[in-house]
Amino acid sequence: MPILSRSADEWLLGRISKAIEPAPIRIVLGNEAATTTVENPVATVIIPDRKTLLRLMFDAEVAFGDAYADGSIQVQGSLVKLLEAIYQARSREGPNGPLYPRLASKWMHWLQANTLPGSRRNIHAHYDLGNDFYKLWLDRQLVYTCAYFPTPTATLEQAQTAKLDHICRKLRLQPGETVVEAGCGWGALALHMARQYGVSVKAFNVSHEQIAFARQRAQEEGLSHQVEFIEDDYRNISGKFDVFASVGMLEHVGVENFKDLADAVQRSIGASGRGLFHFIGKDQPGAYSRWMRKRIFPGAYIPALRQALEIFERWNYSVLDVENLRHHYAKTLEHWLDRFEKTQQQVASMYDSEFVRAWRLYLAGSMAAFRCGSLQLFQVVFTGSRCPPVWWTRAPLYSETQSESEKPEWMHAMS
Repeated sequence: MPILSRSADEWLLGRISKAIEPAPIRIVLGNEAATTTVENPVATVIIPDRKTLLRLMFDAEVAFGDAYADGSIQVQGSLVKLLEAIYQARSREGPNGPLYPRLASKWMHWLQANTLPGSRRNIHAHYDLGNDFYKLWLDRQLVYTCAYFPTPTATLEQAQTAKLDHICRKLRLQPGETVVEAGCGWGALALHMARQYGVSVKAFNVSHEQIAFARQRAQEEGLSHQVEFIEDDYRNISGKFDVFASVGMLEHVGVENFKDLADAVQRSIGASGRGLFHFIGKDQPGAYSRWMRKRIFPGAYIPALRQALEIFERWNYSVLDVENLRHHYAKTLEHWLDRFEKTQQQVASMYDSEFVRAWRLYLAGSMAAFRCGSLQLFQVVFTGSRCPPVWWTRAPLYSETQSESEKPEWMHAMS
């Protein structure tokens, strides 16, 4: 190491260590050319050389993510606990960080803008990686959003089905009603609504792979007459419906497009309808991880709850209920990461080892963020001003069997 002395190495490591205080993380440069001393570290980060060390000083988040993905940086110990410790340390920071990352974040936001063609590119980059890849580690229905665990011991399959039903209960769906879904994934919610609640659904999505899979499932289950999967953008939704649902799509819209989404809701359900948004959120507004936008979710933006509420304010919708399922998402990610790790050799054969490490970092980082509160998961139920009461109490949402007084009329007819 001819350029810098050992004392300079130790000074640089000390600067990095101070930046993440009080996170109990040991940092090692090369073959212990320099180390930091930490009591009871949760993990050890091995930085290969001074070049990587200097990149971390200049642009810590992206440099760490890229170096971990390409195998340059090694982590000994729990990756999840390492990231939890870093997130908890960073929670002390204010909204402003180093100048370069802030400017680079704005530039990336402009490059990945969610225009009509931009949204297709962004969604294609993540959701059209191939259904066979997602089948390796998602549940059987390919539900790629936060599950709902009635008990901590519930399986992922049970929890995802419980989530679908939790949403339907909140919406109090009635047979014969019409639903429009913005961003339908692989179709699990739309099919569940039709199969279990007797409604008709039009589901919109710009992911070609997901729409093709959803249409095949509808045909196989004999539900094509009730569920129509449309490969199109939410901004092109037309028609009148009783219910508007959006699960896991708001994160791909961007605050600058919330007006368009609000207008799509108003066109669809007017003042007499009702709806539900299910989305990842934050406690305070701020840019989303630049590494995640670069490597995993191009164009993504995680809104604060108050930013999302502007969607409903625009057309005078009443917010009836807000629930935070943050801990349920941490549990969901625990299942996903475990399944992903068990199939990493198959994933590597589909892509490569760098892809495996990048996605491991994404899943572990997301789990850590939900565990420590950097990310939240909100479900918001809303209604128009002329919508009849959706529910009298919240009891039906949490009871194993609904009381007679809380059952919709169609359930009485089936009793």
